[in-house]
Amino acid sequence: MTKVLERLDGATVVVVGASSGFGRGAALELGRRGANVVVAARRGELLDEVAQQIGDAGGSAIAVTADVSEPTDIDGILRASLDRYGRVDVWVNNVGVGALGFFWEIPTDVHARVVDVNLKGLIYGAHAALGQFVRQGAGTLVNVGSIDSEVPLALQNTYAATKAGVLSLSRSLSEELRLVGLDDKIKVATIMPWAVDTPWWEHAANFSGHTPRMAAMDDPQIVVDAIVEACLDPGEETPVGAKARASDFTHHLFPDLTERLSATIADRERRRGDEVPDSTGTLFEPMEKGRTVEGGVRERMAREDANT
Repeated sequence: MTKVLERLDGATVVVVGASSGFGRGAALELGRRGANVVVAARRGELLDEVAQQIGDAGGSAIAVTADVSEPTDIDGILRASLDRYGRVDVWVNNVGVGALGFFWEIPTDVHARVVDVNLKGLIYGAHAALGQFVRQGAGTLVNVGSIDSEVPLALQNTYAATKAGVLSLSRSLSEELRLVGLDDKIKVATIMPWAVDTPWWEHAANFSGHTPRMAAMDDPQIVVDAIVEACLDPGEETPVGAKARASDFTHHLFPDLTERLSATIADRERRRGDEVPDSTGTLFEPMEKGRTVEGGVRERMAREDANT
C-alpha cells in the first residue's frame, strides 16, 4: 500500500474525542512524535490540559471545544485547523458513546443520541475531512470502529449497529476514492478494537442494572499504538489486538456460534457486577469523572469479584 505520510513530524492531525481514553492517549503520542495536533471534544478544560502537555513536551497543539453531533462544530474544527496550520494531513474520527442493557429497556431518546454521535457525528467528520483532502490532493481518514463493527454484541445493541455503519461507510468511501483515481493519495482506514479499559464504560448510558463489565479487557495503549500506526500506514480494516483478531476470524467462519457465545459471556459478566440505578452517562451532558486514558475498570472488576 502506498503511504500518504512518511513521517508525523510536522504533519497536522485532528483527533476527535481527545479529552480521555485512547483519543487522549493518541493525541499525546502524536504530539510527542512531532505532529501538529488539533484536539477536539466537549470538555474544553481537558483539551486545554492535553494541548498544554503537548506544548510542554516541545510540540504544537490547539484545542477546539466541539460536539460532533453538531455539523457547525465540525466545521469549526476544520476551520481552526486550517487557520493555525494551513492544512490537515490526518483526521482521526474517534467518536463513540454507548448505551448498555437490553434494547427494549433503553429509552428511545438514548438510542437516538447514540446514533447522533456515533454515526451522524462520524459522517460529519468524514465529510469535512474528505472534502479538505480532495481539495489539497492528499490525506488520511482514520475511522475508529470496534470489533462490534464485525461481531455485533448483545447488550450493546445500538452501539454495535452504529459501529457496523462505521465500517460500511469506510468501505464505501474507499471505493469512491478508487473510482475517481484518488485512492493512492487519500486513504480511509478503520481500526476495530476489542473492549478496552478506558472511561468509556463510566461514560456510557447504563440500563443494564449492574456496573459495566467485559471479560478480558485490553489495555488502551494497544489502541493508541494502532491509531498512530494508521496515521502512517493506513490499512483498510484492522482488528486491534489478539482478541479482536481472533473474534473477527472466528466470526467469519462460525458467525452464529461466535455471536451466541459473545452474548452469553456478556450477560454472564453483566450479572456479576454490582447493582446500580439507570443512568444516561455522558450522552447528553459531559461529566467530571473519567479524565484519563485508562478507566480503572479492570481494578473495579477485581474488587467486585473479590467480594462475591
